[in-house]
Amino acid sequence: MHEMSLAIQAIRSVLEFAGDNGIDEIDTVVLEIGELSLVVPEYMEDAWKAAVQGTMLAGSRLQIDVTPGNGLCEGCGKVYNIIENKGVCPACGSREKEILCGQEFNIKELLVPE
Repeated sequence: MHEMSLAIQAIRSVLEFAGDNGIDEIDTVVLEIGELSLVVPEYMEDAWKAAVQGTMLAGSRLQIDVTPGNGLCEGCGKVYNIIENKGVCPACGSREKEILCGQEFNIKELLVPE
């Protein structure tokens, strides 16, 4: 499960950022995960819960924002969701595309108590 190694790396990054910026409590960590990234959000949630144990993030919440996997058809120029359309442009039937978004795995936001 590569989600565990991704969770550990994200947690390290968050902890480093928190330390560098004098943040001693984080309520929520928001991850941006693309539909095409091969990261399964449910597996990431489980990995995150296990990996935050014993860290300052143990009491925090994980929020996952899923970015759609959109492509630009090289045949007709239509933008479409690759997953929903099984990789085929719904306008012209072409499989040739440029991926526009959906491969992301980012730490999008950290929410701290007021």
